[in-house]
Formats: sequence, structure tokens, C-alpha cells
Amino acid sequence: MMTSLFDQFMSPMFMGIPLIAVATLVPWLLWPTPTTRWLNNRLLTLQDWFINQFTHHLFMPMKTEGHKWALILTSLLLFLISLNMLGLIPYTFTPTTQLSVNLGLAVPLWLATVLMGLRNQPTIALGHLLPEGTPTPLIPILIVIETISLLIRPLALGVRLTANLTAGHLLIQLTATATFALLSLLPTAAVLTMILMYLLTMLEIAVAMIQAYVFVLLMSLYLQENV
Repeated sequence: MMTSLFDQFMSPMFMGIPLIAVATLVPWLLWPTPTTRWLNNRLLTLQDWFINQFTHHLFMPMKTEGHKWALILTSLLLFLISLNMLGLIPYTFTPTTQLSVNLGLAVPLWLATVLMGLRNQPTIALGHLLPEGTPTPLIPILIVIETISLLIRPLALGVRLTANLTAGHLLIQLTATATFALLSLLPTAAVLTMILMYLLTMLEIAVAMIQAYVFVLLMSLYLQENV
């Protein structure tokens, strides 16, 4: 039973070739390309409004040096939302349920923010490892603790995204399995279970968008510490 539950998180194969790369690149083909015309259709207008609102709220408290990351973080948000939402379609694969994929997104960006902070303001960047006013006997311990907390940031980003999406997918599959099992035995209970499954699906849609936003928001906070 456990094997069948977690089969949905395995990378699909075609002639022995993993298709995770295809599943990762497909979302970019679904976003409409902006045009140079004065009047756009409703989809392009909605897309432009969403991007403008997101960049405004995300980069408003940040210094000007951090605005160079607007294109990277906005593209990352759209990419994560697309992957998470497409994974809710039946018989599809969600790459963001793989911890390796999420760490591949989190580690390079986190490392870039840390290196940028060490290059631009090394004193302030290293000062984050030791809070002001720390008693002398606690200095070595706090440096070790702050260093560990700094190093586990990308791991926390990847695990958070993976765990939330995996839990939602498992709940939907368990509810769907219970619905089919009760359909012939207790039709009334099957209807109630189906309603619960639809509610879980709506919740998972919200979780897919929220987790993508939280991932990018935390990355912007790490950037804000180093600019």
C-alpha cells in the first residue's frame, strides 16, 4: 500500500530516460509572451498586473542594490507556481515534490546572497554570526549556533516546499481511494468523502501558490540581509 501511495512522486520514465527535465521545462511554454501592441488580451493584462503587484510588494522595503534580483525572483515565483499547479492535474508529475529539485533551486540562490554580502559588506555579514552584547563565555557557542542556522537555510527552504506539497498530494490520493472504496458499500459516505476531496483540492491549490510565494519571500529576506 505504501509503495502505491508514493509511486506518484517517482520521476516518470520513457524508454529508460527520466522525464523530469521535460516536466520542469513545460511550464515555461504555457505563459503567454508579451507583445509590443498597446492593447493586450485579458490574460496578458492579468499577467502584467500580477507581476507588477508582486515586484512592488516584494522589493518596496529593499534597498536599490537588491532590485537587480527582480527578474530572477519574479521568474522563480512564476516557475514554482506553474510547477505546483500543474502537479495537481491527474496523471501528471510534480518536480517540486523532489527534495533534490528544491535544493537545486534554493542552494545556488542562497549561496549567491551570502557571497554578495561577504563581498560588499564583509563586516556586517560576519557580524550576523554574533549578536551585539553577547557575554564573553557564550561567544564561541553562539558563533557555532548562528553558523549552523545560516547553513541550514537552503535545506529549510527545500524541505518546507517538499513536505507541504507531498502531504497535500498524499491526502488527496488517500481521500480519492476512500471514495472509490465506499462508492459501492456506502454511497452516502462516498458522497461526503468526495466533497472532502474537492475541499482538499481547493486547499491544495492555495497551498501551491502560498508555498511558492513563501519560498521567494524568504529568499528575498536573505537577500535583504546582504545588500
